[in-house]
Amino acid sequence: MSTRTSTLRADEIDIGDEVAPLEIAITTTMIVAGAIASRDFMPVHHDRDYANKQGSPDLFMNILTTNGYCVRFLTDWAGPEAMVKNLSIRLGVPCFPNDPLRFTGSVTGKSHGEGPEGPQHFVEVTFQGANSLGNHVSGTAVLSLLDGAGA
Repeated sequence: MSTRTSTLRADEIDIGDEVAPLEIAITTTMIVAGAIASRDFMPVHHDRDYANKQGSPDLFMNILTTNGYCVRFLTDWAGPEAMVKNLSIRLGVPCFPNDPLRFTGSVTGKSHGEGPEGPQHFVEVTFQGANSLGNHVSGTAVLSLLDGAGA
């Protein structure tokens, strides 16, 4: 999947629509960089030997990096002006290097409301990110999209 260059409009989406899948090739560098960027200095996220001593086969991704990839999945699909208003996730199996993370999801709700800038249009997406071990992350998100007039 490629990143959208225009933002989806609320009237272009129906409940039940599938979100474009995203596969991310997870590397050691990505896991370590995510931990450092989120100021998570727990050694299991950047030191393979330490992680092995704790019983893990390798270092593994932290929750803040997982959050970031969830948002990427959602905004790559919805477009650059979409805003993630709510993100609720549950972690499952670990995410290790060299095991691709595959995101899938679908639209499970639509609503609208009034905000400071006028009408707002929302979609709810239920999604999961899985690797060879099972679901690494599952959750729901609410995104604010453009209205039917493109404004």
